[in-house]
Formats: sequence, C-alpha cells, structure tokens
Amino acid sequence: MKLWLKIVLGVVTCVLLALLVVCIVLRPPRVHHSEGSTRALTLKDVLNGTFHYKTFFPNWISGHEYLRKSADDNIILCDIETGETSIILSNSTMKSVNASNYGLSSDRQFAYLESDYSKLWRYSYTATYHIFDLKNGDFTRENELPHPIQYLCWSPVGSKLAYVYQNNIYLKQTPRDPPIQITSTGKDNQIFNGIPDWVYEEEMLAIKYALWWSPNGMFLAYAEFNDTDIPVITYSYYGDEQYPRTINIPYPKAGAKNPIVRVYIIDTTYPGYVGPREVPVPAMISSSDYYFSWLTWVTDERVCLQWLKRVQNVTVLSICDFIENTQDWECPKSQQHIEESRTGWAGGFFVSAPVFAYDSISYYKIFSDKDGYKHIHYINDTVENAIQITSGKWEAINIFKVTQDSLFYSSNEFEDYPGRRNIYRISIGSYPPRKQCLTCVLRKERCQYYSASFSNFAKYYSLMCYGPGVPISTLYDGHSDQEIKILEENKDLETALQDIQMPKEEIKKLEVDGITLWYKMLLPPQFDRSKKYPLLIQVYGGPCSQSVRPLFSVSWITYLASKEDIIVALVDGRGTAFQGDKLLYAVYRKLGVYEVEDQISAVKKFIEMGFIDEKRIAIWGWSYGGYVSSLALGSGTGLFKCGIAVAPVSSWEYYASIYTERFMGLPTKSDNLEHYKNSTVMARAEYFKNVDYLLIHGTADDNVHFQNSAQIAKALVNAQVDFQAMWYSDQNHGLSGLSTNHLYIHMTHFLKQCFSLSD
Repeated sequence: MKLWLKIVLGVVTCVLLALLVVCIVLRPPRVHHSEGSTRALTLKDVLNGTFHYKTFFPNWISGHEYLRKSADDNIILCDIETGETSIILSNSTMKSVNASNYGLSSDRQFAYLESDYSKLWRYSYTATYHIFDLKNGDFTRENELPHPIQYLCWSPVGSKLAYVYQNNIYLKQTPRDPPIQITSTGKDNQIFNGIPDWVYEEEMLAIKYALWWSPNGMFLAYAEFNDTDIPVITYSYYGDEQYPRTINIPYPKAGAKNPIVRVYIIDTTYPGYVGPREVPVPAMISSSDYYFSWLTWVTDERVCLQWLKRVQNVTVLSICDFIENTQDWECPKSQQHIEESRTGWAGGFFVSAPVFAYDSISYYKIFSDKDGYKHIHYINDTVENAIQITSGKWEAINIFKVTQDSLFYSSNEFEDYPGRRNIYRISIGSYPPRKQCLTCVLRKERCQYYSASFSNFAKYYSLMCYGPGVPISTLYDGHSDQEIKILEENKDLETALQDIQMPKEEIKKLEVDGITLWYKMLLPPQFDRSKKYPLLIQVYGGPCSQSVRPLFSVSWITYLASKEDIIVALVDGRGTAFQGDKLLYAVYRKLGVYEVEDQISAVKKFIEMGFIDEKRIAIWGWSYGGYVSSLALGSGTGLFKCGIAVAPVSSWEYYASIYTERFMGLPTKSDNLEHYKNSTVMARAEYFKNVDYLLIHGTADDNVHFQNSAQIAKALVNAQVDFQAMWYSDQNHGLSGLSTNHLYIHMTHFLKQCFSLSD
C-alpha cells in the first residue's frame, strides 16, 4: 500500500474513533425509573398540592374568539381564525384594584373587575366591582356601584348591567347611568330577590344567582324567595372577640315550612312603565307546596319555567308567552308538560333542563325511558309523544349544545363502563340521525373521562380530559372535528410524576345477589397478590352520586396506597347514578339500608380475593359518606376494625327539606316517619363498642349542622362507648385552610394506629 494511502486511512480511522468516543461520552444516559430511583408519595406532597393539575376552559365570547388569562395575569383575547392575540385587560389594570376575576360586556365596551371576594355558602359570595371603560382606558367614576354586591351580570347584548345589593335588584342602562331599583322588598334572611336563599342555593339551583336575562336583554326574569316563616338554625362563631357571634340561617329541615317562591319578569327598556309581572304557577302545582326548579329563556318573548311538587315525583315544564296588549305572561295548559316518576323521584339529582330547538317550541330533554334508563328525548307536543333520540342500557348524562343540524351530548355508553364520559354528536338534520363519538379513540389510554365547552353555533369546541392519565385540554374545529391545538397538557406534572411510585388503579365489577357493584381499587406500587394488605373503604354512597370513575387524582388515598401499602377501594352500590333507575331508585324512602349493605357485601368479596388482611379493615367517609361509614361501623358485622366519619348526617330529620324529602318523603306518621327514626346513627350506638371510631366535625357547618355529630357523641356516651372526636372551631362543611392539613394528619395517625403501622 502506498504511503499516502496509509496516512489517509490512518487519519480517517483516528477521526472515526475520536467521534465514537465523543458520542459515547456525550450521549445522554437512558432514564431508568427503577424502584431505587423513584420515591413514594408523601403526605406532604398531597397537602402542599405538589401534583395538582391545571385545566383550561376557553371563555368564549363569539363563534371564533375566547378570553384567557396569561401566565403574567394579562387578560388575552384569542382569535382562532386569524391566530392573533391581543391584551384586553392588562395585569396592571387588574392589579390596580386587586381584581381576582373579570367579566366583559357583550359590546366589548366595558369590563367589570371583581375584588374583595368574601365567601358565603357553597356557591355564593360578595365582592366589590369596578367598571373599566375599555375605549377610554380608565375606570368609570360616575354613579359607582355600591359594595359589597351579592351578584352582578351583563346583559347578553350591549352593556346593560343588573346587580343584587342588600337582597334587592338594581338595573343600569349603561355603566355610567344611575341605578334603577327594581325591587324594594329585600330583607336580610327574610326576602331574597335575584339570589337564592340557603336551601335553594344548595339543593335546587346549585348556583349563586336567581335572575336571568332574555336572549337580547329585553327582559329580566328573577325569583323572589320569602323565608319569613322558615325555622332558623343558630350556631356560634367564636372568632377572636370576648363573646362569640351568633349565626342565624333560615334553614327548612325535613317536614318544616319551606320558602315561598315567586318568579317575576320586568321589561328592562321601560322598567318603570309596568313594573315586574309575576309568572303564573301551573294549577296542578300551586294547589299544594311546591318548588321552582329552573328557568330557560327561549326567545325574548317566550320563557320556560320548571316547577316541582314538594313530594318530588311530579314536575311540570311550563312554556309562557308575553302578551303585549296586557304586558302579562301567559302559560297555556297546552304548553304545560308533565313528567311523573312512579318508581322514585323525578329526574336524577336534579330535574333536567330543556334545550330548545331552533323552532323555539320543541326541545330536547333527558328523562327515563320505558326501560328505566335516562335518555335524550325530543318533545314537540306532549311528553307522552316524545321521540326517543338515544337508547340502550346506558345513560345520557348532559346535552351540551344544539345547533340547526347537530346535538352534542355526553354519555357512558362506550365499552359499557358506567363511570366513563365521552362526547357524541348526533346529526339531527338527517334521518335516521347519525351518531358519532368525538372522543372514544382520542388518547384512549390517557383519556376516558371528558367534558366539553362549545363556542357560538359550535363552530369550535374545547375538550377537557380528566383522566385516568394526566389531564389535557385541547381545541377542535367544530366542522371537521380536527384538533387545532393543545391548550394545556400538564407537561411539568407528567415529568414530575415519573419520579413517584404511584399506586396501580383497577376499575372492575362484582356480582352480588344479582346486583352489579362497580369498584375502583388502588393497589400499592409493589403489590404482591401472595401478601396480605390492610384495606380502607372510602365511601360517599349518596343518591345520584358516582365514585367509581377513571379520574386522575393525587389525594390522601393515593398517598396511603403509595407510601403506607394500604389498599383503598371505592364501591358504587345501590342508589348511585348512571346505571339505570332500578339501581338508582332502590334506596327510595329507605336511605341508610342498601348503601350500607352493598359496602359490606363488597368487603366480603374483597376478602375472598385472598390479599386482604381480615383483621385490618377500615371505612371512612365525609358528609353522606360519614353517615354510611358510621352505619357500617354500627352494623355489628365485625368486619371493620375502625372507621372515620367527617361531618356526617346522623338523622334525616336534621337535614334540609329539599334534599331529604326528595329521597325519603315526609317525616310524618302518614308518610315515612318510621324509617326516619330507624335510620339514625344513634339507634346503633351499642354496636360501636367493638370498633375504633373517630368522629370529626366543624362547629360552623352551615350544611350538615354540628348538631348531627353532637347527637352521635351524646348517644355513644350514654351507651358508654369509648370513641375519639375532633372538632374544628369556626369551620364549615369543607374544613378548609390549615384545618385541612390538620385533618389529614390526624386521620393518618388514627388509621396507622388502627392498622399497627409504624410512623
């Protein structure tokens, strides 16, 4: 070989060897998540919210535009079609009044900025509102709003403003105009105009407001709640002063007098000309005690109201029209549609609301079909002649949107898992209607539980996937159903979780005496079927609830399975939702029976699986779950070593009328008093001698009153039962703030002691 060729070959060989060495040195190490390189989840992780996920729901303001808050707190307007973004409210403007929320007027001329948020009950709060003129770039100073305001909203067209202050409704034609007082009867704790009282907020409307603009802002409908004769619940708020403050809430318990409700409508163009006009209640409803359950505007001159008998198995949907000559609202009997349940209460947790078609008279609504499953029906004249749109041994959950040619809804039909949620489109313009699942095969392993949000005319929509994998929010074209962009994918959370030994989750079902019991089980990361593990049952179990769902969560029970090697199980028994009326209505008039039996039956089945330590089984629950866990502990089965009840109901005579009577009827001798008496926790006090019981409650619980736990404690003392108790001063039903940390640390110590686990 020639010398020059040898030299070239040698140089090339050296270069290649050098490159190989560099590649080996610089190549990033392959990530191995072996047991040694990952760690268990800690209680501190959970309490600090280390692994919380983010959600993104566009605040739609047109068919192709939405608002969002940026990372640096600017309010951004996003145009999907042009791809352009612009700042509509700067962070400096928001910060100048310490605003925590905002609302843009429909004509985009003004925005309200909300500050001084002060929580009242579950949904309600008061706040201070500042009106910002977007055109002039300054706050309006003429006729400023009073404070604190209980509720405020823009009209759907223009920039009219309605608000509730001191239980009365006020109207502004423009933000700078002086207010027009619409009502004057408002009185604290007695007359509520435009906002619900406690029981309607919590148990019927599930919102903080009770006023509704017509589609073009011509009329304003509102409800008036008269609590003058309602019994009052009183409790002490200890605070920091020398004497406690007394809290008084009109609160109708089962069988007590209920609020008197009326619905009025006022012409907002000439509010002083006629004044508010009352909408008549259907005769078959007004003949006895009744509830107002919802209001839906159809057009500016047509409105739909839903009413419910106090014994909540009959509901009437009434379509009312504006009569210009008399300025009244007429609700002809021919436009009153009756739904009646013969096997339980009307609807699910609530009676479903109608979604009107473009003809402004026919509508779509979810109610039980002849086979006892909740499905979408199309009503054009009477409920009896309704056309069933969906069918099968599954249930339609929610109607999101109806356009001229499509209906969008969610259901649990896919692959027969009742806890899943997928989004469907039905083409209602074609016959037969065509059905398409929009989400069933999208990120199938990661996403099995979806919700959706639609722009005007469903031109675009966003999908929010809640699990079982890390949640992700995405944006879609409403015509092609193609993904446009990812709005939030929680990438940092996904990366952080790679270092955590997460529990394995299984969703399966048991068959017990012809009843299907779905369950979710959290198994320790190093689960070994040949070993024995302690078992904790987490229960809610209330009517119309559902616990077994494929949702992503990093919570207290995640920590218990990850760090403490405790198996945690959740079971949906009789009375729970979305599996048909037979299962749902099984508990009708018999609360506290089958919910408890099914938890006990499931535990026995879990023991048969071979990996449960029979001597270390516990149960815990909150609210209704505290009631079920208490009854299970007091059942005398000997299955449970210990248990925890947080803020439990102890007797249905102590709870709110609307909720309790929906499922139990009235506590009278002629109705269901006997079961009211037989279903209390106190009646089982003797059986608590053989279990370790931790009873927990907040002293300022406006929902499930401290009275419930006080009565349990009294009965246990009278029965000479040794038990543990923890109360949280001035805390409500949610036990928030520092009380949350204390609660979970305390429950962890109790459970580890029960299971003989070392700290």
